[in-house]
Amino acid sequence: MKTASAPKASHTSKPAPPLEVRGIEKAVLSNGIRIASERMSHVRSVSLGIWIATGSRCESIEENGISHFLEHMVFKGTKHRSAEEIAKSIDSIGGGLDAFTGKELVSYNTKVLDEHLPIAFEVLSDLVLNPLFREEDIEKEKKVVLEEIKMEVDSPEYTAHELLCSNFYKGHSLGRSIIGTPKSVKSITRKMLLNYYKRVYTPSNILITAAGNLEHHEIRALAEQYFGGMKVAKPVVSDAPPQPFAAIILRDKASLEQVQVYVAAPSIPIAHEDRFCCYVLNTILGGGVSSRLFQNIRERQGLAYAVASELITYRDAGIIAVYGATSGSTAAKLVRSVGVELAQLRNELVPDDELRRAKDHLKGSLMLSLESTSSRMHNLARQELYFGRYVSMDEMLQSVEAITAQQIQDLAKRFFQPKAMAVAMFGPLKGVKVTRADLSPDSTTR
Repeated sequence: MKTASAPKASHTSKPAPPLEVRGIEKAVLSNGIRIASERMSHVRSVSLGIWIATGSRCESIEENGISHFLEHMVFKGTKHRSAEEIAKSIDSIGGGLDAFTGKELVSYNTKVLDEHLPIAFEVLSDLVLNPLFREEDIEKEKKVVLEEIKMEVDSPEYTAHELLCSNFYKGHSLGRSIIGTPKSVKSITRKMLLNYYKRVYTPSNILITAAGNLEHHEIRALAEQYFGGMKVAKPVVSDAPPQPFAAIILRDKASLEQVQVYVAAPSIPIAHEDRFCCYVLNTILGGGVSSRLFQNIRERQGLAYAVASELITYRDAGIIAVYGATSGSTAAKLVRSVGVELAQLRNELVPDDELRRAKDHLKGSLMLSLESTSSRMHNLARQELYFGRYVSMDEMLQSVEAITAQQIQDLAKRFFQPKAMAVAMFGPLKGVKVTRADLSPDSTTR
């Protein structure tokens, strides 16, 4: 199972287009469970997902890691299947069964041939509705998750990313690890699991999405059959938005060969009206091999093998982060070089030809990302949970095309204020020093 890095969005941009644009149909059961499906008649598969619209964000400090742990535990046995029978149930029909936990959602999903949809639906519903949470399984799975934590901690990039997030959102649930800590995982009890399960796995918090060669009425009938008997419960209470901290955190580990570097700034929530401008900005900055970061830091200066930017977005907050890895002797120079690129985006309009390339790159990525049934199924969940509406491909492409160089500069001025930016560095620092002045160099030194 995987961890991932919010459900009801506070910002939307346009009225919802007709669902028929993408062949999407939606229903809500009487107990509040939502269903969304998209027919793709040219394929022979169906991807199905059952989503819990809260993830590690809704955990208390004492519960840290319990969403991820619970996701593991449902595969240990249900009222109707042993762990081995769960594994065989989808594997025997040539399908795939997976799950992952994020900070704002949990997903149980499968992909099968269209003729096996009823079997797949029954298996997923059994996992979500009938876990046993046996004491002996809990103790065994603690060992597994503790090994997973060790594996992640052994990754310098993971450690640097956690160092960034834990300090950027210090004191907030978004700053805590999805997987938990050794202490919090060891403290999980069966009673804690049952209480958390009853609190979170409720109709108002469940979404079912499917995409492929299917009929919506069949999906709805299956949902009614397996989930219609769930009783209405209190909705999960959302916490307050996080307040970002502009910390500079340097953690030395002399045994590593490289310094992992993150430079981050506050960004926008996932459904904000400026999101397409943010996508284009991120593409220009570090979204591919023709991006400014890649061309300047890797190709021209040879400072790093890996360098890129990414958007980390939640329902009410966001981060735009630059990642790179380099030697200790050049770590400070890498930060200054990132600062130069950010300063130039603040101070100068993006040239027309570069803007054109970024738009075409982004539009191509958007279209290619929705070619499979799995990606469509995930997209349905994202749009339902965060946007509350379904966006056509034409609308997305038009939104990208409408972005101007002035909008990008205005957004860069909002995001890339040195006083609001954070730095996290992890590796063989050997006396490396970074100050806020490194984040605001003269752009002419590029």
